[in-house]
Amino acid sequence: MEAILIGIYAFFVWLIFIKFKWLPWNNTSQVIVVIIPIVALTALILALNVVAPSSNDIRVVKYVVQIVPQVRGRVLEVPVEPNRPVKKGELLFRIDPTPYEIELGASKAKLAADESRLAQASAGLAGASAGNRELQAQLQSASGQVAALQPRLELARLRVKQNRELVASGAGDRFALEQAEANVVELQGQLATATANEAQVTQKLSGRVNGELASVASARADIATAKAVVDSSRAAVASAQWNLDQTAMFAPANGYAINMQLRPGSIVVPFPAVPAMTFVEDEYMLIALYAQNELVFVEPGNEAEVALDMHPGRVIKAKVDSIVWAQGQGQIAPSGTLPQTGAFPQVPGRFPVKLDVAEKDRELFLAAGAAGAGAIYTEHAEAVHILRKVMVRIGAITDYLVLKLH
Repeated sequence: MEAILIGIYAFFVWLIFIKFKWLPWNNTSQVIVVIIPIVALTALILALNVVAPSSNDIRVVKYVVQIVPQVRGRVLEVPVEPNRPVKKGELLFRIDPTPYEIELGASKAKLAADESRLAQASAGLAGASAGNRELQAQLQSASGQVAALQPRLELARLRVKQNRELVASGAGDRFALEQAEANVVELQGQLATATANEAQVTQKLSGRVNGELASVASARADIATAKAVVDSSRAAVASAQWNLDQTAMFAPANGYAINMQLRPGSIVVPFPAVPAMTFVEDEYMLIALYAQNELVFVEPGNEAEVALDMHPGRVIKAKVDSIVWAQGQGQIAPSGTLPQTGAFPQVPGRFPVKLDVAEKDRELFLAAGAAGAGAIYTEHAEAVHILRKVMVRIGAITDYLVLKLH
């Protein structure tokens, strides 16, 4: 772009001083003619570097997922091909599920047995509760008998007393006295039996735990234990089912597998340091690296243009998403060693600017690691932005040139 501006300037100098000779061509004019483009171009470039800063290091960064299985086993199937598009949810590879199916079956069988024991414990609680109710009924019956026999016994004793008085006075029947005395003995025996039954039932009901009959409390404890065992068995079934589900690995997103060496018959293990394959997602980030003083006027939302080498002649529209105001030189790792500054000051690092590609260019394929150049257009001195845009387009066109000697 600078060469074009100098060429236009030289053309007008030729017209004014040589062709039409409107001004004299002497030493003074020659010095002025040389100084003007130097000063003007210098000022223009310095201004552009602030109001429309450019970067020759713009990179396409993609998310890379290390596919690590959650279970170990022998690979049975690898339907995906390397470097071929894969849709989210497609099968990447399948591990032999046989040992995990066996584990799941054993866990389900144990769960069924534990649930049966829980049902038995529940039946025991029902029986214990029924026994408690029966004892309560027996106690009520025995208490009722005692209450009914006591007044009868008192009445029988009263009749014995009356008959004795009559017999002593010669007015009574001795047989009636003997009958009354026999009734008293019989009623005393019945009352003693009822009292003993009441005491026996009361003793049975006296053994309680936390307000419940001991047998009921024991049955409830058995149920709690059985429930805990059932919950553990259900967790084991869920774990076995999860392990079985992990024998099939699916694509986490749209993308493609890179450097895939996995083949049927290989053994895979759940170890992060040994991934089964590397998966590159289609989603990407466009990162532009800038020197610190170039970002004075750059703000999120500013327009940007990018020309990548892999798409010669194409200018990709974008907007500034954010500036990452952090880099490695701003961090000191905690250690017992003093910071090493070296003999010379460390070169200041650059700050990355994240760019969002415009909707119309979003479907354009951008390879991970693709590089190029571009510029950001701030809201200052918009009149000179056209010069930077021309430079970006000239750079995009020159990307067609493959400069090598073989």
